[in-house]
Amino acid sequence: MVRAPRKVTFATALLLDYKPVTSAMERSLRNRLTFGSMMLAALFALLWLDSRAERWTQPWMHAHFGVGYGVGGIGLMIILLLLLPIATVELAALFTAEHVMPYRSLASIGSGALALHAFLTQWPKFATIGASTLAFIIAFVMLLAALRRAWDRQTDEAIVRMAGTVLSMLYLGGLAWFLIAIRVKHTDPIHVARGFNGSTTIVLMILLVVKSTDIGAYFGGRATGRHKLIPWLSPGKTWEGLGFGLLTAALVASAFAHALREPVWKTALFGICIGAIGQAGDLLESLMKRDAQVKDSGRLIPGFGGILDVVDSPLFAAPFAYLALSFFFRH
Repeated sequence: MVRAPRKVTFATALLLDYKPVTSAMERSLRNRLTFGSMMLAALFALLWLDSRAERWTQPWMHAHFGVGYGVGGIGLMIILLLLLPIATVELAALFTAEHVMPYRSLASIGSGALALHAFLTQWPKFATIGASTLAFIIAFVMLLAALRRAWDRQTDEAIVRMAGTVLSMLYLGGLAWFLIAIRVKHTDPIHVARGFNGSTTIVLMILLVVKSTDIGAYFGGRATGRHKLIPWLSPGKTWEGLGFGLLTAALVASAFAHALREPVWKTALFGICIGAIGQAGDLLESLMKRDAQVKDSGRLIPGFGGILDVVDSPLFAAPFAYLALSFFFRH
């Protein structure tokens, strides 16, 4: 006897589809909480090392260079030197989807060189050759890409190879330069009327503000999101989620007001601006991923995607944070 196929109604189909979707969302959220906590713990540990190393090296810096601060940014440099090569490979994969094929090793070396350049600016003697060294790094990587193509005795795609290599380097290494520069900046009170002195507190504030904006936008959007922000680019983002994200950014930044000796309103406004710019950086990466027709830049971190998915918004916010800190913060 042949049994008649079971009739599936629309309501039954919804119920059947509900469990897999829900379990997938729960698994993604669980991965985000688990791996997010692990990354946060590693960040705190390296920034603690950064702060301690600055104290330990202060007598040596004073004795040899006559400055009143130690070597800053060691922990942050470790983070970037670990993450930038992986992020460069992921970014190169996005570019390759549109037939822009950078030399990944050269772009990774160039990104690390730019971060190292920013790290070295805290030495007064290096500051005198800082601008020329920066220009040399960019030009030299471009020339190396051309020589690399010539070594293969190939003339086709030479331009896109050179352009892709330099763009990969500048997108990651150039933005990372500002994050390191924020950490190692020290204002000369004699020649500069206003300015700020870099610290792990400022770097931690920027990173937490940007990432808390993501968290606030995610949960706020899920709870109250009705109006799509940019449906053709990022269908999951809503105006309501953005509002919750920026409110979260203002609250997180306000918590640092006492440590930075700044008014609460100023740090809150800084948090809103940096949080919004971080969201713009996330949308910029979404634009590239849409072009490459991929959901995530990689699969290295469950629940997040690739390294590029994690570092895109903090790096994009770094130049604007540097500018805002230079103009509106006293120290």
